[in-house]
Amino acid sequence: MLLRSRTLFFATVFTLIPFVASSAEPAGDSVSESVISRVVFGSCIQQDRPTPIFPVMLSAKPELLLFLGDNIYADTADIDVMRAKYDLLAKNNGFQALMSACPVMATWDDHDYGLNDGGASYPERDAAQQAFLDFWGVPADSPRRRQAGVYEAKMFGPPGKRVQVIMLDTRYFRSPLRKGTRQVGGPYLPDDDPEKTMLGEAQWKWLEQQLRLPADVRVIASGIQVVAEAAGQETWSNLPHERKRLFQLIQSTSAGGAIIVSGDRHWAEVSVVSDDVAYPLIDATSSSFNQKHPRGTPTRNQFRVIEQTYHKENFGVISIDWNGVDPEVTIDIRDMTGTSQIKKAIRLSELQPTK
Repeated sequence: MLLRSRTLFFATVFTLIPFVASSAEPAGDSVSESVISRVVFGSCIQQDRPTPIFPVMLSAKPELLLFLGDNIYADTADIDVMRAKYDLLAKNNGFQALMSACPVMATWDDHDYGLNDGGASYPERDAAQQAFLDFWGVPADSPRRRQAGVYEAKMFGPPGKRVQVIMLDTRYFRSPLRKGTRQVGGPYLPDDDPEKTMLGEAQWKWLEQQLRLPADVRVIASGIQVVAEAAGQETWSNLPHERKRLFQLIQSTSAGGAIIVSGDRHWAEVSVVSDDVAYPLIDATSSSFNQKHPRGTPTRNQFRVIEQTYHKENFGVISIDWNGVDPEVTIDIRDMTGTSQIKKAIRLSELQPTK
């Protein structure tokens, strides 16, 4: 009964701002005419620990919230246990306030997927997907109930101020990773096997459709880091051909305005790749909402554009100043007091494909 009540609560939250399907978009995606100027994002919630950062996030006045994975630490193949942990988060007053504040979108990472570092071989992935969709209040008739994987996309705002948000699923389809001698960040090594995949062909095809849709700013969300180099931990760099495929797809579709957001690492940093891409691709990592990283020194990352990293509780804010002929996008990592710890600003003109 508690689960049903909580699901109905979240479903009510999702209906606060109606979405109208556009004939130009693939089935299941949505568009709202509401202009989005402030997106708050982050990852990693230990559901049984205090979350004092949630009121701070609320004070940032989010117009859209993105949960990037590890939204609970389920770490179980017992779906009843998983649902109980979701219920615990659902009772969190700060979380309820956030869910009531604005539209919310979410993807998962390994701990809410159910298996640490898990991928396509996880036997309970379908049951875990239904638990995920139930928790986030996804309607029973949504196409996400029938597709494999939790990926989704939505559009916000009219042409000229349109924000597209693409939530990727880097778990359901992901091939096994190659292991070697443990490094600082973990045991994983880059693997160029062309048969291995991060997204699976159905999601790749869907992503290409999304990137061909007109938008001014595109926020692409991944549970794991996309730009950062592989240093033992899980990143897209473990499957370099897939990482390259993503970069090439952004270029071949002429998809301007893309900014990547990611989580997982229990620290915050901003990475940028500039070589062999359509334009500088920014990956803003925010993690964790309520856990401190036990090690102060981060793994190496040659793409870290700002040397500073932040290892305490944090969340990210993307602010878009639509005024003027060349809107400015600011990425801001904030701490428990709402103070900026890492900040990067870029003009929208700098996020356009080269001819």
